[in-house]
Amino acid sequence: MRTVPLEIVTPDRQVYSGEVNMIIARGGDGELGILPGHTPIVTTLKVAPLRMQLNDGTREVQVAVSGGFLEVQPEKITVLATAAELPEEIDFDRAERAKQRAEGRISGAANSAEINVERAVLALQRATTRLQVGRTR
Repeated sequence: MRTVPLEIVTPDRQVYSGEVNMIIARGGDGELGILPGHTPIVTTLKVAPLRMQLNDGTREVQVAVSGGFLEVQPEKITVLATAAELPEEIDFDRAERAKQRAEGRISGAANSAEINVERAVLALQRATTRLQVGRTR
């Protein structure tokens, strides 16, 4: 089975660099499945798990991605993420507290003009994504 190099970077660090058989990501227009030799594209990424198939498709690893960009070239895939975490890097307690805070802000938004609902919804998406990916350890 063919592979393609994948690099996932954030402003702070390189999260992943290695060969993959396929990735599945949530782009601005929906789910994307990228195989080696894919047509070049650049798209935004949503807050969602990015799935990587490794070892001839027998192993899947997820990465919690908090937005960014995906660039696909026939010889390389690059993810420029706002933030990204591998499952073993996720602090469950912290993610659960963030989820509860966001849910509280969203439910209290009707009573307060100071709460930015859009920010709270994004925080909830990030926390939910981190919890989902963290469970794949």
